[in-house]
Amino acid sequence: MRKLIAFLVLLLVLVAVLDRVAVTGVQREIARQATAKYDLSAPPEVTIEGIPFLTQAIAGRYERVDVAAGAMTISGVALSSVDFTLHGVTAPLEGLIMRPQQVDMRAERVEGAVVVPVRALNQRAPRGVKISVAGDALLIKGEITVLGQKVPAEATMKVEIVQGGLQLLAEKVTLGGGIAVPDPQRFLDYRIPLGKLPYNLKLTDVRVVPEGLRISGTASDVPLRG
Repeated sequence: MRKLIAFLVLLLVLVAVLDRVAVTGVQREIARQATAKYDLSAPPEVTIEGIPFLTQAIAGRYERVDVAAGAMTISGVALSSVDFTLHGVTAPLEGLIMRPQQVDMRAERVEGAVVVPVRALNQRAPRGVKISVAGDALLIKGEITVLGQKVPAEATMKVEIVQGGLQLLAEKVTLGGGIAVPDPQRFLDYRIPLGKLPYNLKLTDVRVVPEGLRISGTASDVPLRG
């Protein structure tokens, strides 16, 4: 009886060790593939959710994988935060162990969010104005040209998702004397290019956050290597 108990304890310990070894290996491979594919300066932090992990590894399917890439520059725009959640990742364990360079890793669905900081917004802003965040709104202060003259002005901005990035448009422009300007968009209108985002993310939502703009998106049937 003692031998049986000792064997079972040893078996449980062995399974626990294999579980952690497997999860570490898969996380490392997903990070390596992402680093190579998107030319990242440092490997992202990859976390596979779900315990026990070994049952997922044996099945070759991982229900949720979190990827935190940190800061990243895309199309010349410095993003302060880049995070993704991969759902339904398929990667045969045997392939990951025996031929990781060739295994077909794929995610059924990807959800992601990137943050464009205020600093990056100001780098793309028209000369003479400065952007700041006030609650859930973007504000611009500075000088704009009205009838050929530079005048102090304030404006609230709205943000729209457009092909290739974001469009910032003035919703309301008020001159220094408190005069509202008609047709404000013709005075303040500029774009933030984002180009192709990692994992082929398609933008679906943008909102103002204390750090700047948080942009969310999704993608389906995404290859994770190559």
